[in-house]
Amino acid sequence: MFRQNNMKKYLYTIAITLCAILTSSAQGDNVLRFNQNGEFKIVQFTDTHYKWNNKKKSDSAVECIKSVIETEKPDFIIITGDLVYSDSVRASLPALLSSISDSQTPFAVVFGNHDNDFDCTLPEIYDIIQAMPYNVQPPRLDVDSPDYELPILSSDGMRTASVLYCIDSHDTNKMKCSEKHGKESKYDWIKHDQINWYRTTSNAYKAANDSMPLPSLMFFHIPLHEFKDALKNRKIKGNNKENVCHPAFNSGMFVTIKEQGDVMGVFCGHDHDNDYAVMYHDIMLAYGRYSGGKTVYNSLGTNGARVIVLKENERYFDTWIRLRTGEIIDKTSFPKFD
Repeated sequence: MFRQNNMKKYLYTIAITLCAILTSSAQGDNVLRFNQNGEFKIVQFTDTHYKWNNKKKSDSAVECIKSVIETEKPDFIIITGDLVYSDSVRASLPALLSSISDSQTPFAVVFGNHDNDFDCTLPEIYDIIQAMPYNVQPPRLDVDSPDYELPILSSDGMRTASVLYCIDSHDTNKMKCSEKHGKESKYDWIKHDQINWYRTTSNAYKAANDSMPLPSLMFFHIPLHEFKDALKNRKIKGNNKENVCHPAFNSGMFVTIKEQGDVMGVFCGHDHDNDYAVMYHDIMLAYGRYSGGKTVYNSLGTNGARVIVLKENERYFDTWIRLRTGEIIDKTSFPKFD
């Protein structure tokens, strides 16, 4: 289900989503579900920046996707934005994403600030991605770039055990500012109607779970202000090699997450030279590892992906970076951070 301004459409979307889950459960297709060992593994790719007109420099992004999938064998894959970086988007997306579909792994995408720069609109891009095999995003209906949640079923398939929130963090700041605050003032922010959608959806899952928040994660592209605030006198795991390019304004998403008490970790991309994780007020804030090729800047070296392993019925997850070349680095866990 996802954000709508019209309540009738919102209720209709809930019904469609529930029907889709029940249908998928019956068919055994594209269902997100904890395995019999009570684990659910997620791979986060980010900032692939695939260029159709420079496939040679883009090859490393495709190689990264194939290598990490083969090594990790995830239950679910998410790409947190900036997928392509040239015209010919309709050809680029299948070329980039076919490795995921070929692996028969359920996947989803949230948009980055550059996905709207080329020769396809965001609604067109969403529809292309949503139609690909093993994509689990809901139909867009009349929303340009919907926010949506993905329930993860328990290992016995009888209930929702965890939730993944997938949010559009937009692109550039379209308001005129009288002051200049550096590069970060360029970027848009998560809107209040999106925050209200998350709060309402979170409360619905809580009500269905005996008034207890469901262990959840959240994914979007542009980091929150708190990714920067968290760096002050706190231990990090990973690299912090560039400034946090957060939105121009802080609209309160982190405070809402804290109040709701369900989201354990927030995962983003955007800043290619950052891949750190940090604990901030008992919530993990983490970047993915730059997954792209040589089409844009990256001083971290070998590209890779972030891996997250949820534990059924626990507010706990392990996370690490898997490099394209196979090495694991910067392993840590929530809530124990070491």
